[in-house]
Amino acid sequence: MSQLHRNTRYDVIVLGAGAAGMMCAAQAGQRGRKVLIIDHASKLAEKIRISGGGRCNFTNLEVGIGNYLSRNPQFCRSALSRYTPGHFIELVQRHGIAWHEREHGQLFCDDSAQDIIDMLRHECQDGQVDWAMPCTLNGITPGPDEVSRFHLDTSHGPFSCTRLVVATGGLSIPKIGASPLGYRIAEQFGLAMVAPRPALVPLTLPPEELTLYKELSGMAFDALAGCGSGQFRENLLFTHRGLSGPVILQVSSYWQAREYGDEDGSAQITVNLFPAENVRDWLGERARSKSLLPNLLSERLPRRFAQAFCDQRGWSRPTNQFNQKELDAIAGALAGWQISPNGTLGYAKAEVTLGGVDTRALSSRTMEANKVPGLHFVGEVMDVTGHLGGYNFQWAWASGHAAGQAV
Repeated sequence: MSQLHRNTRYDVIVLGAGAAGMMCAAQAGQRGRKVLIIDHASKLAEKIRISGGGRCNFTNLEVGIGNYLSRNPQFCRSALSRYTPGHFIELVQRHGIAWHEREHGQLFCDDSAQDIIDMLRHECQDGQVDWAMPCTLNGITPGPDEVSRFHLDTSHGPFSCTRLVVATGGLSIPKIGASPLGYRIAEQFGLAMVAPRPALVPLTLPPEELTLYKELSGMAFDALAGCGSGQFRENLLFTHRGLSGPVILQVSSYWQAREYGDEDGSAQITVNLFPAENVRDWLGERARSKSLLPNLLSERLPRRFAQAFCDQRGWSRPTNQFNQKELDAIAGALAGWQISPNGTLGYAKAEVTLGGVDTRALSSRTMEANKVPGLHFVGEVMDVTGHLGGYNFQWAWASGHAAGQAV
């Protein structure tokens, strides 16, 4: 990006040139506001570029507050209702970007995530947005009046603004520049924080569990997994460190949220290995089979997993040797496999960050801090975390739009 900034005083300065930041800057600029985007990176919107396997899962057809975790769960309702997936699809189509739908309502670019980056950059150009990039922020001090509320000391020199929008993201994927800058700014101005944690992240298993399943790395199968109030059906994947796959990434956010002391928080994850049918009925129909139970289960589960699962429990014998009580116990274990992870693979492998700036300190309509006029927060830096499947991008667009219409 060019280091283009014609002024030192702006109506709006946006910190962060990611999804939410560019959406906000474009909206504000197109409303006639004089806008500057500041970002420390040399490449624009790397998180967008690598998302969705390089094709950017830019939204989801079905979006509601039930697709988000927050200590303040109603907060996201207003912004999501005012800027919907339909609005973003209309923008994508206006820019001639081809896209397609995959399972669970997920929408992806046909060609490249770069199309979304280029679209947002063009929208900023239409709003005559200025850029300072790469640019290091050294500090922020309150200004003397309502016109220059914030003074920014940067590697490009001093800037001042009436409205400051923090769009610095969370801590996930540090190798592309994630930092706690937004959290430090919130704390500087006295805003409360919800402790950040990796989310949509693979989980690790304790050594004794890894030993049992160490030969299964790379194996994946359909499963229904739940933790607390979150329940999902997608693929489960064994790794050399523990468990991953879409269904584990989804429930990982709820498993992490247990640390907040929520009522439905649980230290365990429950997995139904027979998500498509009643396992007790299925077993009952085969109760007289002379097949070894692991071989019987391999009709529905990968053979090596069925063998390891049964070996662990002493069930590797002919099915007709189990009595009714034992078959009930087997059915219960298959429909309610209890997993107790001992950690995650951390921010390096997390897709998003759980927690962040406490939204109880913000306006749900404008994203402005209730007690700090002119200071706004958008996107992942806030305590709003979406499910896997385009929901976090939709929150970026919706929150960025809400702030961009208000600043």
